[in-house]
Amino acid sequence: MGRGKIEIKRIENTTNRQVTYSKRRTGIVKKARELTVLCDAEVSLIMFSSTGKLSEFISPSTTTKKIYDQYQQVSGINLWNSHYEKMQESLKKQKETNMRLRREIRQRIGESLDDDMSFDELRSLEQDLDESVKLVRDRKYHMIATQTETYRKKLRNLQETHTHLVREFETRGEDPYYEGDYESLLGMSSVGAHLVSYRVQPSQHNIQNGEGYGSHNLRLA
Repeated sequence: MGRGKIEIKRIENTTNRQVTYSKRRTGIVKKARELTVLCDAEVSLIMFSSTGKLSEFISPSTTTKKIYDQYQQVSGINLWNSHYEKMQESLKKQKETNMRLRREIRQRIGESLDDDMSFDELRSLEQDLDESVKLVRDRKYHMIATQTETYRKKLRNLQETHTHLVREFETRGEDPYYEGDYESLLGMSSVGAHLVSYRVQPSQHNIQNGEGYGSHNLRLA
């Protein structure tokens, strides 16, 4: 018995629809390849599935551009006119926007204030500039306040470190000799005051007399 006739209508089941599309797409591509080889035909196929996936075939003897050019020549239909016109219109609008923005920039720096500007336009420009100046000034004051608070915190930290070190020296009853300036010592405090160490530096007089190292020769490392 022969196969029954299949009714051509949309397949509702999504899975079955995708399977059918895949099988028939393979069959169409096979037929197009056979036409190319058997009949020396130039064939171009473009297919989009219901999910938007692109499938295409082009005869090895030609290119997609050549196929389109040949189609336009034979049919007399220009495929690119509408697209080219849209591009030209978009380019024109962009040029107009660019010229307008350049003019506004020049006006904001005091240029192009020609006679074409009305009183209302000048007044509007003045208000815009006043608002811009206010925003810039507010931002500047905010940065000054932030930096000032940061410096105050650093100063408080330095003062606390200084107080801690002085108390530690007083507790030990020591009078250290600082190598380097005071600011360099405070810079070490970020590692921790407990890391302040000492090293013994013998004097030339002690070495010569064989007295060894005295406690009065301690130096802050």
